[in-house]
Amino acid sequence: MIGRLQGILLVRDEAVILVDVGGIAYEVEVSAPTLYQMPETGKEIVLYTHFIVREDAHLLFGFLELAERNLFRLLIKANGIGPKLALAILSGMDVARLVASVINGDVNTLVKLPGVGRKTAERLVLELRDRVQEWQLQHGSAVNTVPVKPAVARAVDSWQEAESALISLGYKPQEAARAVASAASQLESDRKSVDTATLIRLSLKNLGRAAHA
Repeated sequence: MIGRLQGILLVRDEAVILVDVGGIAYEVEVSAPTLYQMPETGKEIVLYTHFIVREDAHLLFGFLELAERNLFRLLIKANGIGPKLALAILSGMDVARLVASVINGDVNTLVKLPGVGRKTAERLVLELRDRVQEWQLQHGSAVNTVPVKPAVARAVDSWQEAESALISLGYKPQEAARAVASAASQLESDRKSVDTATLIRLSLKNLGRAAHA
């Protein structure tokens, strides 16, 4: 099991990063909040990770905060919640609000998450409420006191709003997440504003190109 990585950030590409650890580059999938709080490429980074081995793939998921990694592990224990959906859930809502929604049984808020329908939201509440309460006792105060830069918070909000807009237009949650991540990466590379409207326009443009490729 790979539980932690410390190395040099080589690449930030959509929702996947590449970390050099002693000459070996690890490909790691990350949530939107984690991606936006990454240092510049070439800088050292420490990630808490979750490693999944399948017959057709080895998948590594990374988080800047141990609390987020442990919440991810809780989510994938719920029936029907795989690692990709769990990552989308963590990208679609800040941790404090997600935890509060599960504990309070707020299904109407949970169904706003990408890829989460009413049955899935009800399952999250039913299966995870007690476990999330235990998680909150262990990590809640620490998570709530972690400072988030205003620019990071705005970028994450724009990312989430853009994803929701694409989903409302009929795109699948994972397809929307990839398109928005790609658009955000392009805008950041060009040092342009990562606002919701620009993300949506560029995402739709890229999706159109892909459809005609």
